[in-house]
Amino acid sequence: MLSRRGFVKVSAASVASMALRPFGLLPSLAQSGSSDYRALVCVFLFGGNDSNNMVIPVDDVNFKAYTSIRGSLALTSAQMTPTAYARSGNAPYAFHGDLPELASMFSNGDLAVVANVGSLVQPTTRAQYQAQQSLPVNLFSHSDQQLQWQTSVASGRSSTGWAGRAADLVASQNSSSFPTFVSVAGNSLMGTGANTQPVALSPGQSLDLTGFNGTPASNARLNALENLLTLETGLQLAQASNAILSDSISDAKALDAALAKATPLKTTFPKTGLGSQLQQVAQIIQVRDGLGMNRQIFFASLGGFDTHTLEMETHKLLYPQLSQALAAFSDALAELGVENNVTTFTESDFSRTFQPTTGDGSDHAWGSHHLVMGGAVKGGDIYGTFPAFTLGGPNDTDTRGRWIPTIAIDQYGATLCQWFGIQGSDLTKVFPNFTNFGSKTLTFLG
Repeated sequence: MLSRRGFVKVSAASVASMALRPFGLLPSLAQSGSSDYRALVCVFLFGGNDSNNMVIPVDDVNFKAYTSIRGSLALTSAQMTPTAYARSGNAPYAFHGDLPELASMFSNGDLAVVANVGSLVQPTTRAQYQAQQSLPVNLFSHSDQQLQWQTSVASGRSSTGWAGRAADLVASQNSSSFPTFVSVAGNSLMGTGANTQPVALSPGQSLDLTGFNGTPASNARLNALENLLTLETGLQLAQASNAILSDSISDAKALDAALAKATPLKTTFPKTGLGSQLQQVAQIIQVRDGLGMNRQIFFASLGGFDTHTLEMETHKLLYPQLSQALAAFSDALAELGVENNVTTFTESDFSRTFQPTTGDGSDHAWGSHHLVMGGAVKGGDIYGTFPAFTLGGPNDTDTRGRWIPTIAIDQYGATLCQWFGIQGSDLTKVFPNFTNFGSKTLTFLG
């Protein structure tokens, strides 16, 4: 059943591919946002990013094992960025050569790597995996692992996402009912809460209704449409759908008006899908005061990481998009003066097998490394532990290098949410299995 606050996809003839839940009239611009403003920005890498080639330990022992096992997927020194040293332990690492901007941010202390993260029910050993004890549902499945990353529920199903549950807890800190969660990459369960709902919009498109030009006749037609949407039909489904569209019309006007008042950003974004998404996020952050927002969560994505074959060629196309878009977004946040108030992080279905396929690709795996950037991040360091590069070793589920995660999504997300403003006592409301991991957050955020 459609909810009044549910998603709605409206055609270009109505609200230009925008889905909105009601948030009422915009507050006055005089209602300036608090200096305590904070935002989380998720960049989901759909398809399962092979993070084994995103960040590589290049000390003698690990790099020798990496080169030997990765075979046709092993990067040479010439295909990697210059070595950077983790601040704790002074261990050497290199990034994929097509991620130079991210490598630079790591060296400058603006970006951190969280190693071997994945969906877990509880801490799991190789022996427990092989005995099939308390494992996530349908491991190595794209759809299931994507949902588990977005909900943090590894066993069973959830009708809400972890960011939506976080939005439920912080919604009262915003002075309007504009949605806390905004997706610029289509519908996402991640932002659905029990009491709050997400908004999804298409970057770069006008949010106003088309076919109305402000003339008296046009205004009369618009008023007639709006009146029709408020009529009691006696049909619950039709009534809910009409209410959603009615709210979408008025709310689209309000958001478009807020964006129209903003000064164009000086930062140049790459003309890519992810670049456009993050530019839209930056523009919405720019008008946070006008929208009455003190807490926001955003969802963006880049797809194409299901690299069963020709992985090296695919990464040469995708990694520059990721690196350049994140770098531009970081520059835009600095331009807006909110670089310390926004934390950006990656998620992905899973990583991929350390051992390559016969088609110079890799298959579905489990634990993966992720990036976190922002002024509050204790960057230039690796958090967690890279797996032992040994097929059939203590971190491998079998003999192909499917790494068993040593950090749970719950710990990764709880660390982000704690910085976001969720009280420690409320973290289990967002991550129900957090206690299975000792209720311990990580240290990558200040």
